[in-house]
Amino acid sequence: MLLFLTIRVLDVIDILLVALLLYSLYHLLKGTAAVNIFLGILAIFALWRIVKALGMDLLSDLLGAFISVGFIAFIVVFQPEIRKFLLAIGSPGFFKKTSRRFLFWKIKLEDENLSDIEPVVQACQRMAMSKTGALIVVARKNDLSEFSETGISVDAEITDQLIESIFYKNNPLHDGAMIIVLNRVKSVRCILPVSSSIDLPSEVGLRHRAALGIAERTDCIAIVVSEQTGKISYCKDGQISVDIKAAGLKSMLMNDFNPAVK
Repeated sequence: MLLFLTIRVLDVIDILLVALLLYSLYHLLKGTAAVNIFLGILAIFALWRIVKALGMDLLSDLLGAFISVGFIAFIVVFQPEIRKFLLAIGSPGFFKKTSRRFLFWKIKLEDENLSDIEPVVQACQRMAMSKTGALIVVARKNDLSEFSETGISVDAEITDQLIESIFYKNNPLHDGAMIIVLNRVKSVRCILPVSSSIDLPSEVGLRHRAALGIAERTDCIAIVVSEQTGKISYCKDGQISVDIKAAGLKSMLMNDFNPAVK
């Protein structure tokens, strides 16, 4: 009872903030192989705090040394995830959530609307039928200027004819990525970072690795049309979904950019 009375309001706030931070990190890593490493580190840290509270000095010192060195390893192993987390925190709309949940609340970033979904879907459908290779990046909250500046500025209205003409194989602008920002085709022939993931199927090419690479580093959506198979792939949050049909592509874009419109 005495221990309970010594707990201050600030202690409760401290615990809630730490729990919120850990949940946010878990939500960010969920569905990736890194989540197992994250849970392992949490287990070791919890064990360290327990043995320290029990006065087990030798084991406490040993685990404490591991935690100190492990912090550097943590930064190295989780570099892409930490970058994504910091980019999310720095986004203008991070504190303006469409919904908030802690434990039973869901933390969700508010996305910019993409009203011109239909031209993107129609263009991808026709390019898939003709096996025209394409890589389209749609920005959300994160700034993509460092990537769009590597290409050629266009700043044009989104139309299916424009998208198809850009990626036409004889067009000198077809190589590289098209970046769409705020319902405008901002740049084409852009250079993207390439993912080093070993989980990608062996048959995928450089377009898929570039799409996954940009999705690992930012919160954007990347769409790929395979030149070899004509299949559409969808990259988001460092994950890739392959062989997406036109109806599925439209549904995924609507869900990510216009969830209120069904």
